[in-house]
Amino acid sequence: MITIVTQNNAEVSQETEEFKPLTSQEAQLLRQKLPLLSVWRVVVAQVIVGVLIALLSWLFTSKWNVALSAGYGALAVVVPAAMFARGMTSPVTSASVGASVFGFLLWEIVKIGLTLGMLLMAPRVVSEVSWPAMLVGLVLTMKVYWVALGARSLFYPKFNSKSEQTNVS
Repeated sequence: MITIVTQNNAEVSQETEEFKPLTSQEAQLLRQKLPLLSVWRVVVAQVIVGVLIALLSWLFTSKWNVALSAGYGALAVVVPAAMFARGMTSPVTSASVGASVFGFLLWEIVKIGLTLGMLLMAPRVVSEVSWPAMLVGLVLTMKVYWVALGARSLFYPKFNSKSEQTNVS
């Protein structure tokens, strides 16, 4: 029981449940029910979205420079994300907690730098860059992260959010 004293010295009591660690069987069931999201699945989804954006922009405008700009915008997200995923899944970054934190910061800086570099190189790579199309490709491809977090069933077909709850008590 926790006793909290408020500013006017009135005591408020609250009942709290004690923390109970999971057994190995309960932890295994929880891991099966809620698997970790693979960064490579997110990168593949970003590639698919990028290709779709480029195709749709070409279908709607019939201009190759718009399609190439939208595709390059998507590519400015996918290539750095793939490098980040590769760096974070390497054995070196998973050696210890400190290495994981350092690896995350390092690869995040590399990802941001590569994205900025690719955006600065866009006028040299794509002739007649359509900046709005490139921005649409960049933003929509970047939003795949949020879709991956919100729509688990798209990334894990076996996962059913309405499935029967496992009794872990």
